[in-house]
Amino acid sequence: MDLTYPPEAEAFRTEIRAWLVEKLPDGWFDDGFEMTADERKAFNEQWTQKLFEGGWICATWPEEYGGKGLSLIQSVVLSEEFSRAKAPMRADFFGDTLVGPTILQYGTEEQKQQLLPTILKGETRWCQGFSEPDSGSDLASLKCAAVLDGDEWVITGQKVWTTQAQFADYCFLLARTDPDVKKQAGISYLLVPMQQDGVEVRGIVQPDGTDEFNEVFFDGARCPKDNVLGGVNNGWTVANSTLGFERGMSATTGHRRFEEEYKLLLAAATENGALADPVVRQGLMRFYSKIQILRINGLRNLTGSLKGSRDAGLVALGATNKMFWSEMHKEAMELALTIYGAHSLLSTVGPEGGWPGTLRSDGRDAYPVSPMVSAFFFSRSETIWGGTSQIQRNIVGEKVLGLPREPKPAAPQPAG
Repeated sequence: MDLTYPPEAEAFRTEIRAWLVEKLPDGWFDDGFEMTADERKAFNEQWTQKLFEGGWICATWPEEYGGKGLSLIQSVVLSEEFSRAKAPMRADFFGDTLVGPTILQYGTEEQKQQLLPTILKGETRWCQGFSEPDSGSDLASLKCAAVLDGDEWVITGQKVWTTQAQFADYCFLLARTDPDVKKQAGISYLLVPMQQDGVEVRGIVQPDGTDEFNEVFFDGARCPKDNVLGGVNNGWTVANSTLGFERGMSATTGHRRFEEEYKLLLAAATENGALADPVVRQGLMRFYSKIQILRINGLRNLTGSLKGSRDAGLVALGATNKMFWSEMHKEAMELALTIYGAHSLLSTVGPEGGWPGTLRSDGRDAYPVSPMVSAFFFSRSETIWGGTSQIQRNIVGEKVLGLPREPKPAAPQPAG
């Protein structure tokens, strides 16, 4: 593990820091900095344009597709500096982080020229159509079907837990295009326009009154024949690349928000006396220790990637990373409720400036609970999205440790 960055990377770091100091609002780096709701709204409206003008949106993309063509070490430095400044990197997560890189990897030149510029400029919004009511963890069992009709795919079926579907222009959708082959082999990855007849979006209202998640029903919806990404019946391979982008956390910045949470929990436990409880002290030290493991493993991953290493240890590290940090965070937020106790029921509990992960949010209405409890709720979902912990354990057992595949339940036998 090499902890020394090359001189050119440090020079790039200086460039990014100078840009952030110049472009962020006056006082941003001062302790206790706050913005009013109107100031926050104005900032959100202006920041994306500033990022676009600076070339920082999708900066790792090749220059011919609007990026800066950053090297791996440059992209790491970029993430570090934006993370250190708590500056938003923008973005349409589904466009910038998931489908955009997937199009770069698998798209035809025509698809890249047509779709990437609109993602880069924020002109199109995307949603992910993977999960179905009976096909969540066992995604390969999906039933949503696409049948070719001349120059168009006709899509019939249902998706569920589709975030931001009510606002999306496109859905990157997994559909069964060949029902007569092995289930993973008959799936295609389609880029489907959402604003058309045959697409119905129904919000799933949560206990807090929000409906960010949706059910999406496709009843004869259509998309062009050429809107297949990676080839017909190759969707399983393409989807695993997308899930790889989702499951990853930046190598050297993923631990930072957890460090902030640790400091807040330690301060709260010290102030209200919970630190006298040995169970709380042990919980805090367990959280701190795991944060350091996450930080060191991030540096190991970065070093291995820079050297092109694919040794067994790094393969195992990649497979376990998402499971490790998501379960760590779930446990830490349960500890937070223990530390704050009954005060957790108050919408004002926690620091005045918010909570890591909710700081300087994108302007959406907050949950009707404190930011700390909102982070607690969200930590529960982190062990699910991007691959549940149960499925991740199967992958580690089978792919990394070489254990036998999990046995399938026996088929029901006919009576008599």
